[in-house]
Amino acid sequence: METTPELQLDYPCHWEYKLVLSTEHNVTTIVEEVLEERMCEIRKSQNSAKGNYVSYTLRVLVHNADDRKMLFHMLKAHQHIKFVL
Repeated sequence: METTPELQLDYPCHWEYKLVLSTEHNVTTIVEEVLEERMCEIRKSQNSAKGNYVSYTLRVLVHNADDRKMLFHMLKAHQHIKFVL
């Protein structure tokens, strides 16, 4: 089985996460709960075909690989976020 090579990034750098959540939840509130005081940029991407879900691009400064992965897991663990890419 082949293993995926580790990303070679120059930290600190900006990293983008794709978030998908239902339209009934406020993305800004959710991101503030997860990131607390951390600066970020949120851009709406698109709505699902039936309009039940909306995707966003979250851009945030990450300081190292552990920081990047920790944020991914924190976002993924939030009850109102359906998917994180």
